[in-house]
Amino acid sequence: MTYVTHEIDGKVGVVTLAKPPHNLLDDQLIGDLVNAYKAVVAGGCRAILLRSAMRHFCAGAEMASWGTGTTIHMSQPRFETMMRELEDVPVPTVAAVNGGALGGGLEMALTCDLIIAADTAFLGQVEVAVGLLPLLGGTQRLSQRAGVARAKEIAMLGRRHTPEAFERWGIINQVVPEPELGSASITWARQLAAGPTQVIKGIKRQANLEARGGIAAADAQQVEINDMIWKAKDRQRGADAFFASGPATATFEGD
Repeated sequence: MTYVTHEIDGKVGVVTLAKPPHNLLDDQLIGDLVNAYKAVVAGGCRAILLRSAMRHFCAGAEMASWGTGTTIHMSQPRFETMMRELEDVPVPTVAAVNGGALGGGLEMALTCDLIIAADTAFLGQVEVAVGLLPLLGGTQRLSQRAGVARAKEIAMLGRRHTPEAFERWGIINQVVPEPELGSASITWARQLAAGPTQVIKGIKRQANLEARGGIAAADAQQVEINDMIWKAKDRQRGADAFFASGPATATFEGD
């Protein structure tokens, strides 16, 4: 039994959280998510859309599993490995958030490069209400996106917030009417999948390096990333199309 399904739609790997009733987070769900990412990348996808088949994106941790052996409890090496596998997957990722994205559910969304939320969604780092520290790096990732003061507010007070507030604070990218969430998120994922693969990979790598180690960490690998992109066939195809007829004609095939 798996709690996460996956398929490839064109060049988009569509990964769907499907654990009834609310995608509550435990070790198996995390493991299934990592495996689904690996499967769609191995299948040749050039972008990933993470979405939910349930009423909520993920309403938090599976409290009923505590003490049963499936509780989320990670050593430092395991935590770092899991975050690398989710955040550093070598293609861009888009999260489509519906319903609640609370606690670990919000943290799961924050591992994605871009986040689109329905206007009916609600989000929050609510672990403080049950006497827990955010377990999956949520506080520091909120701080990266919204600043230290706002991250402390969100994590310490444990309130639920509107997607409009999170968009205003720079935590998510866009809010759309609920009926448009599916079309808007797959459109973004398809646009990313149609773009210059190595350039987008380089941008993602630069941004993740800066987020973790500051500008100096990103600068230290700038030349290496430039070299990777300069050698890609996509670079020459894009340049040729731009100078021939303008950027709208540029097409990319995965190099």
